[in-house]
Amino acid sequence: MKKIITFILICIFSSKSAHSLVKVDITRGNLDPLPIAVSPLYVDTKSEKLSSLEVDDLGKNVSKVIENNFRSTGLFNPLKKDAFVQKPDIAHLKPRFEDWRLIKAQALITGKLLIKDKKLKVEFRLWDTTAAQEMLALSFTTTPENWRRVAHIISDKVYERLTGESGYFDTRVIYVSETGPKGQRIKKLALMDQDGYNTKYLTLGNELVLTPRFNPTNQLVTYMSYFKNMPRVYLLDIETGVQEVVGSFPGMTFAPRFSPDGKKIIMSYAEDGNSDIYSMDMETRVVEKITDHPSIDTSPSYSPDGKFICFNSDRSGLQQLYVMRSDGTQVKRITFGKGIYGTPVWSPRGDLIAFTKVRKGRFYIGVMRTDGSGERLLTENYYQEAPSWSPNGRVLIFYRETKSDSKGKGHSAKLWSIDITGYNERQIKTETDASDPSWSSLLSK
Repeated sequence: MKKIITFILICIFSSKSAHSLVKVDITRGNLDPLPIAVSPLYVDTKSEKLSSLEVDDLGKNVSKVIENNFRSTGLFNPLKKDAFVQKPDIAHLKPRFEDWRLIKAQALITGKLLIKDKKLKVEFRLWDTTAAQEMLALSFTTTPENWRRVAHIISDKVYERLTGESGYFDTRVIYVSETGPKGQRIKKLALMDQDGYNTKYLTLGNELVLTPRFNPTNQLVTYMSYFKNMPRVYLLDIETGVQEVVGSFPGMTFAPRFSPDGKKIIMSYAEDGNSDIYSMDMETRVVEKITDHPSIDTSPSYSPDGKFICFNSDRSGLQQLYVMRSDGTQVKRITFGKGIYGTPVWSPRGDLIAFTKVRKGRFYIGVMRTDGSGERLLTENYYQEAPSWSPNGRVLIFYRETKSDSKGKGHSAKLWSIDITGYNERQIKTETDASDPSWSSLLSK
């Protein structure tokens, strides 16, 4: 697979204002989104022609992706371009702030693209229209084919400047692509940008694949597959396409997941009818048993500092969530509510644990503090599970299955996302049915 081009940072011009325009409340969401104007990026008329995209449309397409990114957050309201007065090239040099304030824009993004010698140079600026001053200016170089990544990187930089939080737009999602009838599903590993574009299929579909998970530090993925009915844990380098078997396990293996430093894989392994949690050192391949209990322990997930592990277990009679130290000591139950809890995932921020809850035949995606307090159920449906965090801990992606008709016939699985406030729930478009999503870290760190 072709390796993604590294973006080269050229210069930072200025940052004159230190305040954030958007105040983020994680308990209720932004009910009054910030009006933001995204001017089409000005394209230098001396630019070379692209093979698959007209140069004149490039600036408009980049700005459209930025708009879609900001609209998807629920925190921003991108304004319609037919209300813009200034031309893109003039606005980029010196905005007439009164024109932008007239259409209620509180923030303005302008930019310039230059294509020369098969390189794409990008400049963009963020303006505070109320204070009539520049907030951020940045320039970088890449290749023209990476224009969508240009839009995502600009979105991340602006999002961080306006909210004080890191962005999550220049990321990818790996998931299980599903086709065919419910009893004979063909499942492949698929990779896409976080907004559903640039889909690539990483496996052929001749073997069952399950639970792909990104390495937090790079573009490696671990997942499960069955080879001649034998469960195996695989490691896949997305950039090179190189795949290797981490280990073969004669029993049943569940949900392999990386440690925060990417040096270990943690998983549950069933032997003689009992499931415990194990870790494997990626360099030495030494396997260590972490829990040793007659009940079923599964779905482990590390805290971001690697010191703790959350998991689910039925050792209390019903499936509940537990937290322990990473060496298996100091096990503590954290859920005591009605229902069955599963698939816990620690937030990258370290403050919350996402989970799936089942009660009275309904499935919920929720979050709670790491001691089990403050439980909030974000979304309810017929069947949904497998939440995965955006790298900034602001959004969860998960999958939802629905019946195709009122008689319960047919089957559909789709990816959805929701803000941790419980607002802004939306479906993520995929080319096929989709399940088991995992969100990557930022590509442009």
